[in-house]
Amino acid sequence: MALTAKQTAFVQEYLVDLNATQAAIRAGYSQRRAGEIGYQLLQKTTVQEAIKAAMDERGDRTHITQDFVLAELYKIATQGADDGPESSLKYSNKLKALELLGKHMAMFTERSEVTGTLSLTMESYLEDLDKQGEGQAF
Repeated sequence: MALTAKQTAFVQEYLVDLNATQAAIRAGYSQRRAGEIGYQLLQKTTVQEAIKAAMDERGDRTHITQDFVLAELYKIATQGADDGPESSLKYSNKLKALELLGKHMAMFTERSEVTGTLSLTMESYLEDLDKQGEGQAF
């Protein structure tokens, strides 16, 4: 099935920043429902295929691939002071490259720990349900 004009516009706009909500707005969809519409469009196989094809075409045209980006980040991350006097080593660049490589490899996962106790009995649960249902007609 072919994409509609708006879906095609969404695909092109999605490539700008990979933000489905903003892409939907820029493609002419309702701003109020843009988040929902963007999500729904990304679930469609035809849209997914069009996005992949557009990304592949862009990669072919620019010669910039994930492998290229990772290789460049690796060069920055492993650049050292012993690379000669022309080496313009900046530790902030090195740290940023290492951070991006680590994120790509999912090495940094944020975790939250919630502590405390929760006491729930069937009796208290049923009482809460009764309170919520008071005044409601069935």
